[in-house]
Amino acid sequence: MKPITDKITNQKSLLKFLKRNSMILIALLLIVSALSIFTDTFLTTDNILSVMRQISVDSVLAFGMAMVLIIGCIDLSVGSVLALSGCVCVSMIEGGIPTEAALIITLVFGAFCGMINGLLATFTTIPSFIITLATQQCFRGAAYLMTNGKSIMCYDEKFSAIGTGYIGPVPILGIVIIVCLAFTCILLNKTKFGRGMYAIGGNKSAAVYAGIKVRKITACVFIFTGVMSAMAGIMLASRVYSAQPASGAGYECNAIAAAVLGGVSFNGGIGTAGGVMIGVLIIGFMNNGLNMLHVTSYWQIIVKGLLILLAVYLDTLRNNKRLHIKKRG
Repeated sequence: MKPITDKITNQKSLLKFLKRNSMILIALLLIVSALSIFTDTFLTTDNILSVMRQISVDSVLAFGMAMVLIIGCIDLSVGSVLALSGCVCVSMIEGGIPTEAALIITLVFGAFCGMINGLLATFTTIPSFIITLATQQCFRGAAYLMTNGKSIMCYDEKFSAIGTGYIGPVPILGIVIIVCLAFTCILLNKTKFGRGMYAIGGNKSAAVYAGIKVRKITACVFIFTGVMSAMAGIMLASRVYSAQPASGAGYECNAIAAAVLGGVSFNGGIGTAGGVMIGVLIIGFMNNGLNMLHVTSYWQIIVKGLLILLAVYLDTLRNNKRLHIKKRG
């Protein structure tokens, strides 16, 4: 009986997911259909694999950003942590530290950066927007100080394999996306920690009265986001064979746009990892399609800004709809 019950539950969860994300799924299908009509190579295997590599960094950052948004906070420092972590990792490898050790130390360093944000958000009354805006500048400045404002090249084969290698026909970066997606899904949907996150984002005061460890969960979420940012820094540096102190600038906007397009609410308490992945795909396919249509980068920046506006507008509509339903109830 249990396998049948599990099957029914999974079917209900899938239907709920499709219903909740119907608008963005339709948008994704329309974008894919339009680009496949107007370009000859959009749906080729090579291009899809190329898009997978291109969206890898944004997807990892978006999963981390979604976690912070779900608890009702925001992290504007993810791009700077990405840059600083990439510089730390490449500096260690070029300094003779084994690649595997450098990768682990970099992820721990990302957790430390996230812990700084988490402790400040937890033990002060300063809004997370202001905290992470300040640490964004601090981490970025540290990256410039560490490198004297110069790029650090890295041709280590093990390291570059992360960004350019394949396992079978699939890029390693694509596998990283799948692993991060699965981990985030399990964390949000199958754990007590995930349920606590939704409770905090939905009503922080009620979560405190319910005995949920709000401070602990909040700090851990920021640490998780720091680790994801460090991972993104490793991925980007390995893909371009270098670490640059200016890298990751503006990436927090991509992460926020993807998360909110994917159904994560700015007000907290709502969002899914699957929805975030759809948001990332929309932005990724849009950027790829504009490049294939030879649209200048200046117009692409404008389109990205419009996407952020659209994401915020959709979030406002969703929040107004929920408030209307509550009032009627």
